Amino acid sequence: MTAFTTRPEIKGTFGVVTSTHWIATAVGMRMLELGGNAFDAAVATGLVLQVVEPHLNGPGGDLPILLHNASQNETKVLCAQGPAPATATIGHYRSENLDLIPGNGLLATVIPGAFDGWMLLLRDHGTLPLRTVLEPAIHYANQGHPLLPRVSATITGLKDFFETEWPTSYQTWVPGGAVPKADSIFKNPVLAETWSRLLQEAETQSVRERQIDAARDCFYRGFIAEEIGNYLKTAEVMDGSGARHKAVLSTDDLSGYSATYEDPVSASYKGWTVLKTGPWGQGPVLLQSLSLLRGFDLESLDPSGPEFVHLVTEAMKLAFADREAYYGDPDFCDVPLNVLLSDDYNAARRSLISEIASADLLPGTIPGFETQVQRTLEVINGAGISESGVYEPTMAHLSEKRGDTVHIDVIDRWGNIVSATPSGGWLQSSPIIPGLGFALNSRAQMYWLQDGLPGSLAPGKRPRTTLTPSIAFHEDGTALAFGTPGGDQQDQWQLALFLRLVHHEGNLQAALDMPLFHTTHFPASFHPRQRQPGHIMAEESFGADTLASLRKQGHSVEVADAWTIGRLTVAARDPGGLLRAGATPRLMQAYAAGR
Repeated sequence: MTAFTTRPEIKGTFGVVTSTHWIATAVGMRMLELGGNAFDAAVATGLVLQVVEPHLNGPGGDLPILLHNASQNETKVLCAQGPAPATATIGHYRSENLDLIPGNGLLATVIPGAFDGWMLLLRDHGTLPLRTVLEPAIHYANQGHPLLPRVSATITGLKDFFETEWPTSYQTWVPGGAVPKADSIFKNPVLAETWSRLLQEAETQSVRERQIDAARDCFYRGFIAEEIGNYLKTAEVMDGSGARHKAVLSTDDLSGYSATYEDPVSASYKGWTVLKTGPWGQGPVLLQSLSLLRGFDLESLDPSGPEFVHLVTEAMKLAFADREAYYGDPDFCDVPLNVLLSDDYNAARRSLISEIASADLLPGTIPGFETQVQRTLEVINGAGISESGVYEPTMAHLSEKRGDTVHIDVIDRWGNIVSATPSGGWLQSSPIIPGLGFALNSRAQMYWLQDGLPGSLAPGKRPRTTLTPSIAFHEDGTALAFGTPGGDQQDQWQLALFLRLVHHEGNLQAALDMPLFHTTHFPASFHPRQRQPGHIMAEESFGADTLASLRKQGHSVEVADAWTIGRLTVAARDPGGLLRAGATPRLMQAYAAGR
């Protein structure tokens, strides 16, 4: 019997692209039609998403990529998460009378990594020319695109703030003094000119790889870096702290930056090997949740029933508590992942899961880390409890703000795979850089300004982000790529999707259409870093009986409207070469395409 779905599961053998915006997905498919591979398609898709979803990402943002190169039979993480600038010390921020880094403004900026990440992917794994993959972004910036209703709503909420405090943003997002209406054709000609100039300078080189390296130089050591540096020398702008601050980022920070490759972290589950970023991202929490859930018979449970939701939520509470106590940039701190993902450790942790919802934050204690765990709990308790929760990245105090990120999954006919979660540099994060048409990121808000934590601020250290793409391989040869925007919820929604695909539903779209849930039991990664013990948000489509059962088990249930949680996308390659893809119908924005 064929599952009823909101959209068809896309099937083909040539290639599939799925992303959080239909225009970007179409652009990715065009790259495949031109003879490009999954890596070319992902780059073009990502650059267009910066234009059509400017409230969720931008050129000044950050980027983790999981990529599988079929010809090399190798899967890698491409880390384009920029670190803290050289002068970003706890002492400096404390001297600014801060105990938390604001969620927006110039003090919240780290080195922008996204552009270098896309260029490295294109240079090292793609085949198409730089012009081919960049021209669609130039086109939509210059000729315009239908403005998403959420972008218009976000600008409406920020109009007065932009006019008073961030005039460069006002000029870009409120052209002619009027907020652009939903579905009106919106243009960013300054950004188009930035990319056109970069392309012109890059094409002074005759070899494809040298052109791409020249583009990287334009951004980090050329005219783009100069424009950023000139602005930051004198800019002092209002941020969420209620005061004006200068940036700590400099052209010296930009000039020395390069995205990097590293091996993924993995865990096995029911014949699958699931691959994630290292603990500078939150990805290992999904792996640990799987290790915890390995001891339960999820296959016998209704994937939309209360027992399933309860067990998954309780496992996530434990895994995310360990995230708080142990995760950070492994170049700066010892992260005992081998223990956190081990069978023995998770067998002991599993015993903490009962039929009653936990209201306690319970990180495990690993020998040698006792002081760190205690320090973590002291800092978290100092951040406080939220009655309503602020779990979105920026400007929640001024404007409607739902979502903070975009996502892309691509698989081509050769078996190359990309899963990428670009973020940062959105229109709410910081002022537009004059002459460039884009803003910088606000990722520094994820550091703690207290010593002794794996997430404590330090120069050159990567923030522990929430950005977390996924690739998984089954022992029969099936491959999956999946992900979602959503901050701290990203791995929660992905976990539910993956478990449903493994245990209950082979149709990708049917699994995406199932009701979703998440918890804010643990501290938010974003300012003001608060938590809601025992909380769970669930879509009303779970049904009254399931929601009542969850309350009876002690969960503090917040009911969300149907079709309002999560923005998941997923692509698959079956052993015989059949390609499949799906995209969430939520927000009526994400789309999958393929043939």
